Amino acid sequence: MFLSVQLSCYPLTDDYKPPIRAVIERLEKTGLEIHSGRMSTEMFGEYDEVMRVLSDTMKWSFEKYGKAVFVAKIMEGDRRPR
Repeated sequence: MFLSVQLSCYPLTDDYKPPIRAVIERLEKTGLEIHSGRMSTEMFGEYDEVMRVLSDTMKWSFEKYGKAVFVAKIMEGDRRPR
């Protein structure tokens, strides 16, 4: 099953840009198709891999940078930009 995910990260710190950049860089190294925008990052791939990457990335972010809010919109199907 193919997933399309729109993910936003809101670090609960005044210096919020470095954690956001680090999350995006980590996602880009996963091998999934990643498209970064100004307010969110889109991820595309097979269900099990996307969910594993989401879980690993959020856990890593919490451990490295502390509190943050993640908002994810997850849709079954291929919504990649053409």
